[in-house]
Parts: sequence; structure tokens; C-alpha cells
Amino acid sequence: MKRALLLTVVGAAVAGIGVSAYLTVVHANLSALVCSSSGLVNCERVLSSGYGSVLGSALPTSATGILWFAVSGALAAARLRSESPLLARTQLAWGALGLLAVLYLVYVEIDRVGAICVWCTAAHALVLLTLLAVLTLESAGAGRAPARR
Repeated sequence: MKRALLLTVVGAAVAGIGVSAYLTVVHANLSALVCSSSGLVNCERVLSSGYGSVLGSALPTSATGILWFAVSGALAAARLRSESPLLARTQLAWGALGLLAVLYLVYVEIDRVGAICVWCTAAHALVLLTLLAVLTLESAGAGRAPARR
């Protein structure tokens, strides 16, 4: 079960990097956005809003997604090779940080921008999947190192 859950996290990380990279490329205007551009589902409105960049900089918010998913995948891959309790705690904290970011970004989409980006929602769902896999791993006790005798 431990291996399957960690591989799920690695898979979610790869998918999340793909979604985040796509959004980063679109943000840089290097390709056309594949998403609705009218009504409640309006990726263009979300990405071009003031919240589409980190603190008003040129860095797209989606670039932070690339970083988050890369670290998440690296932590899961490291746990496939090690029973370190420190890795388990770090992965859990990283997942909780990701969930907090997702909750903030969903609030921004709905309340501040008034539109939802399907691509962003896919990335948010992958963050949630990652955290749920890690929580399942920890609740099953699979993340703990065996007791020493």
C-alpha cells in the first residue's frame, strides 16, 4: 500500500507539473489558451487578473505550481527509498501548505475574480489528491519507520 500511495503522489506531481507548465507557457503568451473565455468558467479572466502573477511580479502564479509539484514528487520518490520519519513529516507539511494555497486561490477565483479556470481547478485537485494520499499513508502507519528492538 505504501508504494502504491507514493506512486500516486509521483503521478500527481508529474501531471501537476504538466498542467502548471502549460499555464506558465500560456501566461507568457507563447500559445493559445484551451478553455472557455466566457461565463463563470473563464480561464483567460483568471490568468490575466492581477492574481495571475505572484505579488504583481512577472512570475506567473502557475510557476509556483511547478515548484510545488516538483518538490512533492521528489519527496515521494525519496520516501520510496527511505523510511525516514523526517521525510514523512516534511511531506505532510508540504501537502498542508499546498492545501492552504489551493484554498486561497479558489477563494480568489470565486470571490475576487468572479471566474473559475478549469486548468487551475485540475491543478488544485491534484494538490488535494496528493495530500489525501499522504494522509492515507500516515493514517495507515505506513509512513513510520519500524520500531527498534
